Amino acid sequence: MKPLCGAALLLLLCAAATAQQNSCVCEKNKRVTNCRVEEGRCRCDAIGSGVTVDCSTLTSKCLLMKAEVTGSKSGRREKPKDAIEDTDGLYDPECENSGAFKAKQCNGTTCWCVNTAGVRRTDKHDADLKCNRLVRTTWIIIEMKHAERNAPLNAESLKKFFTDAITSRYQLDDRYISSVLYENPYITIDLKQNSSDKSFGGVDIADVAYYFEKDVKGQSIFHNNPGLNVSIDNEEVKLERTVVYYVDEIAPEFSMKSLTPGLIAVIVVVVIAIVAAIVVLVLTRRRKGKYVKAEVKEMNEMHRGLNA
Repeated sequence: MKPLCGAALLLLLCAAATAQQNSCVCEKNKRVTNCRVEEGRCRCDAIGSGVTVDCSTLTSKCLLMKAEVTGSKSGRREKPKDAIEDTDGLYDPECENSGAFKAKQCNGTTCWCVNTAGVRRTDKHDADLKCNRLVRTTWIIIEMKHAERNAPLNAESLKKFFTDAITSRYQLDDRYISSVLYENPYITIDLKQNSSDKSFGGVDIADVAYYFEKDVKGQSIFHNNPGLNVSIDNEEVKLERTVVYYVDEIAPEFSMKSLTPGLIAVIVVVVIAIVAAIVVLVLTRRRKGKYVKAEVKEMNEMHRGLNA
């Protein structure tokens, strides 16, 4: 019995050692499970979709959003202390097996069309909505505002920091970084990439922007990584606000119905002001006309009196 027990223990140890050798950590995406080494690469299953991702490169934004929504529902997502969840723009997306967004996204019976960054580009309709194709986002503008400072940052040092960070941390070729502009206190990064420019298996600017936004907001997707520490000339820079804008190869298709209540209110006020101005002008002219007629009548009566 002892030899058998010893053999069984040896098998268990061998199996555990083999499993440990075949396991790995996905450094570029912590929202994964079932990680293993395949063909010398670390591959894991994305949470929520189960799609296998290659951990040597960035995971697509669609799969990341899917995992984030799933994590929010199941309570697996780690939240900082006193965190307030911002769900604006976050939805449970439908992804292709490649990780790309499906052109048509729905929430129950409400549907809309998105671009390659997963951003809505049409009004919301019922389930009969047709989205002919996934429209390419060719230009992404990342606008940041840093906290108040005694002196402005060095523009060249700032440009070098963000260019190096984007190329090394997010593996984006620097030819897709169109510009890094500094206008104290605003920092603007332009990423431009046509579908013909993107190489097979290359990093997409939409994925880079999503990783970047999460990093600067302290919600890094990288494994055991607090986020991007913005340091210019060895001085930490605190960012107060980050906004991402998307420009598609085809203009979005929004109607007047999609305008925000605030904008509609402004339009209504302007229209009322114009109408009021026209009414005042008409009334003024009418009163002026009556005054002229009365004046002419009085002058005629005076002439008749003199002639008599």
